[in-house]
Amino acid sequence: MREPACVLCGRTDADPEICGATHVDFGMCVHVFCMVFSTGLLEQAWLVDASVEVAPEDVRRVIQEAEQKHCSICSRMGATIACAETGCEHHFHLPCAQEGECVTQYFGQYSSFCQEHSPRQAVEAAPEQNAACIICMEPVGDGTSYHTLVCPACKHAWFHRSCIQGQATYAGIDCFQCPLCRDVDVFLPDMLVMGIRIPLSGPTWEDGHAYASLGLRHGRCDASECLYPHGREQAEGEGPWELLLCSSCAAEGTHRCCSYLSNTTDAWECKTCAGVGT
Repeated sequence: MREPACVLCGRTDADPEICGATHVDFGMCVHVFCMVFSTGLLEQAWLVDASVEVAPEDVRRVIQEAEQKHCSICSRMGATIACAETGCEHHFHLPCAQEGECVTQYFGQYSSFCQEHSPRQAVEAAPEQNAACIICMEPVGDGTSYHTLVCPACKHAWFHRSCIQGQATYAGIDCFQCPLCRDVDVFLPDMLVMGIRIPLSGPTWEDGHAYASLGLRHGRCDASECLYPHGREQAEGEGPWELLLCSSCAAEGTHRCCSYLSNTTDAWECKTCAGVGT
């Protein structure tokens, strides 16, 4: 069966990085961010177990009001998002935002701006001749634009909007920073204002604890002949059978007795670090 279309944008193929996951309830399918950005819905929402809930009658009301509003980008009717600029009559669907160079701010009041009223970076900088995106290494053009951004801190890191959005998605709020100067304090707020969505989570490379083993302490005697009766994997808290780790690499260990060390010896180096025969 085909996936149902979002009742707010009418799309089944929308980019989840822009529109978020789909949510089906009360017989209606909506993208999370289509719901959040739709005019008037956020004010009617409430928080339940860290998720946003909206009454179905409020969703139906927004759909009904949007039936007479055409999208200024794709020209289809049913545009539920209005430009936040006072007096502006432009409306659009969330999946159309990038095509129409609209900025949608994924924080605070979740404001949206049409191309005419979208914020521009305040930093005064120009890329060097033949400057490339620091992420994909493709040319960035002659200066800042909707599709080309620069780090406001170092003013030397240039990148495409799609490239920095991809980095934000993978890094999350915990690790998102300028790819060049590593600034966070100036860089992160500026990216939010410019419409980069930064997930409120840790980096995806930590999903499933893929690197958890890097935090484990070595726990095995690596002497050529282990003398401990209970085996290489066991040790005692003190004395001749206490396990000492290499003081340089901590990647190898030995029971004191297995390397003929006294009970008062606190430091030991493996053969790789100290050299064979030492």
